[in-house]
Amino acid sequence: MGANASAMPGEPNGLMRPKLEDIPESCMALVLSYLDPPEIAKLARINRAFRAAASADFIWVPKFPSNYNFILSKLPDQGLITMDKKDIYARLCRPNSFDGGTKEFWIDKTTGGTYLSISSKAMAITGIDDRRYWNHIQTYESRFQTIAYLQQIWWVEVNGDLEFQFPAGTYSLFFRLQLGRVGKRLGRRVCNLDNVHGWDVKPVQFQLSTLDGQHAVSQCTLDNFGNWVHYHVGDFVVEDPNALTKIKYSLTQIDCTHTKGGLCVDSVLICPISLGKELFFVDEPYKK
Repeated sequence: MGANASAMPGEPNGLMRPKLEDIPESCMALVLSYLDPPEIAKLARINRAFRAAASADFIWVPKFPSNYNFILSKLPDQGLITMDKKDIYARLCRPNSFDGGTKEFWIDKTTGGTYLSISSKAMAITGIDDRRYWNHIQTYESRFQTIAYLQQIWWVEVNGDLEFQFPAGTYSLFFRLQLGRVGKRLGRRVCNLDNVHGWDVKPVQFQLSTLDGQHAVSQCTLDNFGNWVHYHVGDFVVEDPNALTKIKYSLTQIDCTHTKGGLCVDSVLICPISLGKELFFVDEPYKK
């Protein structure tokens, strides 16, 4: 009789060809836990076995940033807390608004690093309430759909402050600015530079300070006509991920010997220093 008597047709020696579905789901999930989220997502699209394994919560919990509970508390939709961890991670990789829509945060889908963007509407701008000087104008080129546009003024001062819980690490802060007012003509992007003046006389000064004594100052002559640029203000270090980091930042050009005009202030961006280095100096218009 022998072992060959029980052989299945087409299978030598009765050996069945193993299938992916034969691997226990817990084993597949354990393997997936060592991969980056984009790699997990690719495997989950291959078949049902990987898709089911990729839903295990223990895969995703270690990939959340340490400020996970804090950023969830900032969301107006608290129903997110009850979702599967995979779905929460996917949601956090997209921009999430808080503070009345004037701020957004998201995490890098590969590293889990925290990004934070702050609208010009959340900043204190000297003269913003007088339409002779500044206007809030709508534009598709801002993630907040609005920017602050300077008509003309002698004293330019933009101040902001933030209290946020960041994971430990070093972070960079940038102002996103443009010279010239952008619009559309016959469906094409056009930039009106008629009102741009005064920025070639003296540089703009950027400042950053934290409550624990960190301070950074930089200067730059603005010359980004018709292009959005991330201007690097400085870096700061977070040592305690469980404490709130308090930051103040500013943009000033207060030489009153000449007027300035034609500046667009979109937002401030904060991100891990390693991710900040990947920013293009000349930025593309924001696209949803």
